[in-house]
Amino acid sequence: MAMKLHEFKFELPEELIAAHPARHRDESRLMVVNRATGQFEHRMFKDILDYFTEGDVFVFNDTKVFPARMYGQKERTGAQIEVFLLRELNKELRLWDVLVDPARKIRVGNKLYFGDSDIVAEVIDNTTSRGRTIKFLFDGTDEEFRKALYELGETPVPKDVLKRETEEGDKERYQTIFAENIGAVAAPAAGLHFSREVMKRMEIKGVEKAFITMHVGLGTYRNVDVEDLTKHKMDSEQFFVNTDAVQIINKSIDAKKQVCAIGTTTMRALDASVSASSRVKVTQGWNDKFIYPPYDFKIANSLLTNFHLPESTLVMMASAFAGYKLLMAAYEEAIKEKYRFFAYGDAMLIL
Repeated sequence: MAMKLHEFKFELPEELIAAHPARHRDESRLMVVNRATGQFEHRMFKDILDYFTEGDVFVFNDTKVFPARMYGQKERTGAQIEVFLLRELNKELRLWDVLVDPARKIRVGNKLYFGDSDIVAEVIDNTTSRGRTIKFLFDGTDEEFRKALYELGETPVPKDVLKRETEEGDKERYQTIFAENIGAVAAPAAGLHFSREVMKRMEIKGVEKAFITMHVGLGTYRNVDVEDLTKHKMDSEQFFVNTDAVQIINKSIDAKKQVCAIGTTTMRALDASVSASSRVKVTQGWNDKFIYPPYDFKIANSLLTNFHLPESTLVMMASAFAGYKLLMAAYEEAIKEKYRFFAYGDAMLIL
């Protein structure tokens, strides 16, 4: 029997959704879930290396969040419009896929102005009820254009879930310390817990690190609105697994060591890059794989992830890895112990 949406419903007290991150990245709490014994342990994130030894590998997602939320005015009426950049469709033509709010006011042919900047956008197509394709009109070079976009945009924290506006501190904290390749509109949350100290201790202990890139899209947080999970469609996200990562990960697999996926996005990219011999191979493309129980993971044998919202695709994927019953029991325990949920919340290590 395929699993149903309502099986992932649970009562989450609103105060457990973390509006802000822990004071220091590695001072979140860490719940350790052991699949073999069914036991839970309550630790601090900085203790994570107690569960790993030399030759194990952490696979990180090094995508970088760009300031995707912009505010413009509609020509003539001056109405304030929020424009959320989803992805660049064509670099030369400066075409972008965006969401607009309020959508009912924005029609094909409308022009949007952004404060005193030289950037103007013209709406050229409708994609979904809130989605539009826009063309930016700007005279300078690509580099100047990007710089101008960056100055206009703000960090795209999910304000509706955090119940607050974006703050200055989000610029740094809604980004991992190893973020390298620009393209995400949501942070790979599990990676946010890693501090320079933890990375240094990994090095000393001989725990390897491999970096893959998967640009997290807004679909990560999109609600599932079908009861029958086989009918849910994931948004496509672009990913890249390069030669360096492949060599490091396969070496650990061959040595029968732990391969720990840091986050659900990393796990999805790994499972889209499997070779015939159940190793990782160099891959790039678009991934719309929706993972829910039962599912047979091919590469990683441990997963670090945050605590996710009820009925989200992320909680479904974590339960595919931990086992549905065990994960639901762990969440019950987490709520009782007042763990913090969502992107700025605490972490769970599933072994």
